[in-house]
Amino acid sequence: MSDLRGLSLRQLRALTATVRLGSITAAAKALHVTPPAISIQLKLLSKQAGGEVLERTAGGFEPTALGSEVLQAAHEMEGVLDRLGDRVGALHTGAVGLLRLGVVSTGKYFAPRIVAAFQRAHPGIVVKLVIGNRGEILAGLRQRNFDLCIMGRPPEDLPVIREELGDHPHVLIAPPDHRLAGRADIAHAELQQETFLAREEGSGTRMLMSRFLDRVGGERPVQVVDMGTNETIKQAVMAGLGIALISAHTCASELAEGKLVALDARGTPIVRQWYIIHRADHELSVAADRFQVFAAAHKSEHFFEALASGRHEVN
Repeated sequence: MSDLRGLSLRQLRALTATVRLGSITAAAKALHVTPPAISIQLKLLSKQAGGEVLERTAGGFEPTALGSEVLQAAHEMEGVLDRLGDRVGALHTGAVGLLRLGVVSTGKYFAPRIVAAFQRAHPGIVVKLVIGNRGEILAGLRQRNFDLCIMGRPPEDLPVIREELGDHPHVLIAPPDHRLAGRADIAHAELQQETFLAREEGSGTRMLMSRFLDRVGGERPVQVVDMGTNETIKQAVMAGLGIALISAHTCASELAEGKLVALDARGTPIVRQWYIIHRADHELSVAADRFQVFAAAHKSEHFFEALASGRHEVN
């Protein structure tokens, strides 16, 4: 029978560190205690949880099914404590509020402008801006590390409240001397021999490009080369290593300067939406509510129009 009312942060941090680092010795070193101290905390935790929370594998310690539930709660508690620390710090500095904002990496091309404009209008509110890949931002949202998040595709496995912020066009970019540059209404067959440079599996842009390539390739496989970041993709395209379907926000300056061109391929640009979201079970603070209202009211100032008049959807 479990009785979790007596759980302590020491026990939860011992579990988190042991799972993350794979051994009690490494966890003890990270937490600046002795290995026996970690073992005692884990034994107490298992007793209170009513079963083993860890199991030893060839690769080290891993959580049991019971341990996974406790670990998720530990992550959420750490997120709550982090937010509390930030808010207390903000109050000590004289701020009237604090907002923790998570933004997917593609949003770094416009999110700082929104934050700067908001802080000019509300100087008493501190905004802690965190930019990361989609997986990192979703993990933070699940662990309650963020009050609000800006992303292009809300999670399907977590109840959220979302509001549209603006268009998110994706364009097919190529170097200016590409054989298809300047041509109109490029057929998909013309693209089948091209090498496509893509973000990592799991990113929103990669998923969108995969759907587009399903139409381009038909029964024929299309060559795809993975790249780590949008910046790497842009440099590789400029060098002539391939073409890429990429967020227009990430390459606006290169297109304007003529370093890249947007190919007029059928079905492009592909226009999605940017959303500002928060967990449905999380009540917004005054600071977060003010930011959400501000961002929605000023969204036309921070999002440019799609690069072509047509709107295309990939289902």
